[in-house]
Amino acid sequence: MFSVIKNLKNNFKLLNRLNCTTEVSPPVSVKFGVRMFKSAVYNLEEASPDKIQDFLNSFDTVLTDCDGVLWINNNSIPGSADAINYFRKLGKKIFYVTNNSTKIRSDFAVKAQQMGFIAEPEEILSTAYLVAHYLKGIGFTKKVYLIGSNGIGDELKAVGIRHIGIGPDPVKPDFKSMTTSDLDPEVGAVVVGFDEHVSYPKFMKAASYLAKEECLFIATNTDERFPKSSSIIIPGTGTLVRAVETCSERKALVLGKPNDYVRKFLESFGLNPARTLMIGDRCNTDIEFGVRCGFQTLLVLTGVTSVKDLERIRTERKQPLPDVVLPKLGDIIKLTAS
Repeated sequence: MFSVIKNLKNNFKLLNRLNCTTEVSPPVSVKFGVRMFKSAVYNLEEASPDKIQDFLNSFDTVLTDCDGVLWINNNSIPGSADAINYFRKLGKKIFYVTNNSTKIRSDFAVKAQQMGFIAEPEEILSTAYLVAHYLKGIGFTKKVYLIGSNGIGDELKAVGIRHIGIGPDPVKPDFKSMTTSDLDPEVGAVVVGFDEHVSYPKFMKAASYLAKEECLFIATNTDERFPKSSSIIIPGTGTLVRAVETCSERKALVLGKPNDYVRKFLESFGLNPARTLMIGDRCNTDIEFGVRCGFQTLLVLTGVTSVKDLERIRTERKQPLPDVVLPKLGDIIKLTAS
């Protein structure tokens, strides 16, 4: 993981060759709540101390992705905890917004705390929690068939929603002989999250439940892959969601980023989109989410989006474009000290 950071420092020189200062509007008065560097792909390392201060003054709430921004697997990205804790010291509200559905909020909080982040369970917005919150909010009383992990199951249980499906469902030699007697008549929703035990029988059951129009179809997210810590590619939840969508011939309601359910959830707590910063490592989820919701966006290059990806995005003006960019989140500490 540390080699990734070293490579970022070397490769980020490419970013400095980009014409990052064109199309950048001068900082506007923060009282108007306007994104300072809207879609500018502005390299914050080139900003003057006054611009850095204006940037810090332009938001009250920080939403941050976790995997690829704060940590990779169980390794904290250097400086990320200092940066988040610094934002908190400045009086910013902090929310950890993750598409990872494998843990409950308290487990995410413990993980963050062990890496040096100040974090409380109430500040964690995981897709597992959002699924439970959504179903509880619409008065769902039936049973959930879950392609997913204990993270979703435990969050459903916490709000009194029954579920089945967690764990292996082995492929039998006569798997095509599955009948309606193998299905639970109480199931009223299919939820798809990350499931390391995914199998053909699970797809069959999900599609069969979804053959009933009244059965709800919910997905945690559609991330294509996990942030890379090596040359091994780990397929993300989007792989499973697309498979179920294909065999059921239905589209899922996706609650995670880049969809705006998180914004709707937070607005009940007084969130002001114009005074909110979204930090992420991938453009098609984190930055897209921020753009859709009217947030300022900060892209870091410690996860999915690489320097080469960014160069292509900038050259082609491929939407969505981040407002500002840093090699890694911890660099904000160095910039504020200069």
